Amino acid sequence: GNQVFIMNKMIYLDEQPVACMAWASAAFKIKSRDRFIGWTPAVRRQRLHFIANNVRFLVLPWIRIKHLASKVLALKLRRLSEDWENAYHHRLYLAETFVDLSRFQGTCYKAANWKHIGRTSGSAKKGNQYRYHGQAKAVYVYPLDRRFKRNLSDDQR
Repeated sequence: GNQVFIMNKMIYLDEQPVACMAWASAAFKIKSRDRFIGWTPAVRRQRLHFIANNVRFLVLPWIRIKHLASKVLALKLRRLSEDWENAYHHRLYLAETFVDLSRFQGTCYKAANWKHIGRTSGSAKKGNQYRYHGQAKAVYVYPLDRRFKRNLSDDQR
């Protein structure tokens, strides 16, 4: 059988590169995400580092393998928190991503069981301020721990 493995940002099937994926710290404020978690601004500032953002995901355009994108997402999500902890010394409880609906439908995220929770406001951070560009994106999240809301709240009993 074929073996899928992820090394740095590249995803390989056997020896062939098939996709690339990048993760970064979470977006500072997203109304739909913050409402979904139940965050106040103060709690968001304290707990935001427990979320990672899938900032880039590309299946190389010449690769035609059914279900590859959702399979790669599922494989990465299984080890994302552990990889993050190895690099940054803390676990993750939630993954997020934004899908530009003018270009994509979010099919691979839906197939990998990500939850659509709303849209962005259509602004982007430029330096220390936000600028409105009018391109609202779909917001998807994926819990990495079944107690993610409790772990992301300030109620750490």
